[in-house]
Amino acid sequence: MKSFPQKLPALLCVFFLLGSTTVCLAAKSRVKVNSSDSHEADDYQEYMAYFQKVFKTMRENYYETVRQEDYDRFVNAFNTKIYAQLKNEKKSSDYVRWRSAAFLVDFLKTKEDVFSALYPPKPAQEYAKEALGERVDLGIDGQKKDAGFFVNHVEPRSDAYTQGLREEDIVIKIDSADVAGLDQKAIEEKLNPLKGSKVAILYLSHEDRNKKFIDVVSKEYYKQTVFLREVPIPGVFCLEIPKFNRMTAEDLLRFLNYVKERNPKGLILDLRGNPGGPPLAAREISAFFLKGNDQFAYFQKKGQDKAELDVPEIPAEYKYDGPMVLLVNKESGSASELFAGIMQQKGRAVLMGENTSGQVMLKSMFDLDDKAMLLLITSRGHYPDGRTFSFNGLDPDNKITPEYQPDLMKIAGIYLYKVSIGEIKL
Repeated sequence: MKSFPQKLPALLCVFFLLGSTTVCLAAKSRVKVNSSDSHEADDYQEYMAYFQKVFKTMRENYYETVRQEDYDRFVNAFNTKIYAQLKNEKKSSDYVRWRSAAFLVDFLKTKEDVFSALYPPKPAQEYAKEALGERVDLGIDGQKKDAGFFVNHVEPRSDAYTQGLREEDIVIKIDSADVAGLDQKAIEEKLNPLKGSKVAILYLSHEDRNKKFIDVVSKEYYKQTVFLREVPIPGVFCLEIPKFNRMTAEDLLRFLNYVKERNPKGLILDLRGNPGGPPLAAREISAFFLKGNDQFAYFQKKGQDKAELDVPEIPAEYKYDGPMVLLVNKESGSASELFAGIMQQKGRAVLMGENTSGQVMLKSMFDLDDKAMLLLITSRGHYPDGRTFSFNGLDPDNKITPEYQPDLMKIAGIYLYKVSIGEIKL
């Protein structure tokens, strides 16, 4: 397979802005600080400098105008209420800084924005890895049973998969510990060691019933994001995509090849609960269904030119041109919502389910000097014709009320079957 272009528009890559070491002190401090307590006075001035840094970053990068009067309103609230309350609760200086800065973001952002926020260092690190779709573990999921730990899933890009472990294998020992003597939680802890750790695993292969021994390394990898799901209608296939990451296109191609070999009557892509991922992932998977080089969507940051996305050009044998239904709900957002909206707008697929979350926007991460992170909406998403994706989400072609949601897969399958026999036209 030809790989997708590696040179990507800088605007649409999740990026980190290292904070400058130059900070501005508040011109005037209206909070009362004991002059004999120089440490507390220094802390306060550091808070003011930190708030100025957050304010400056938002003013330069936030998708809407950030007003000085909102910042002044926050400073007044900090001086008259927030600072004293947090100090009385005997919170650490770090906590005071981060919690107060989180309040500041709330003062500055728009009412519609429920995403922009300040993350302390540990949550910031976790968010960044989740946003990129990366994991650091052994990539093994399963369930404790009498015979051992029954493997339900092995991540295809993990070291465990490379070493030969597969679904339905049974783990007997982890390092020197017999699985029989461990509970589910203890097993999961041993299968999620620190990065770089080597774990010895003894397992029973389901294929040849032989015991095998492997050394598995905990390392970073991209999680599998596409899964084949059963549809109760013959000839109709469903691929569930619970999240997008940089490898979603690769995963999707593998499953599309499987589906096309079986002459499908229709294809369902289940995007319910998909919170999204990188916008470029939505662009890349569009190549399987849309005409290459057509305009896909665009984003535009404050004071910058449009960052336009086109549909990648790929060989014809990789494309799927049959009828499609996309399943969506209120938790379908960001890149999954972007993909669904463009597929709907171009008449390539029918949307079924509930209105989506209204999150088609570029969210960028800015690192601060103390390893905290400022997450900001830096651009709204736009259709090729210039319309902005609504905060109210996408309106499905066929709305399915909550009581029928459990049967949505079957409803979509019946619809596609009727399309295949000419009873319904897309």
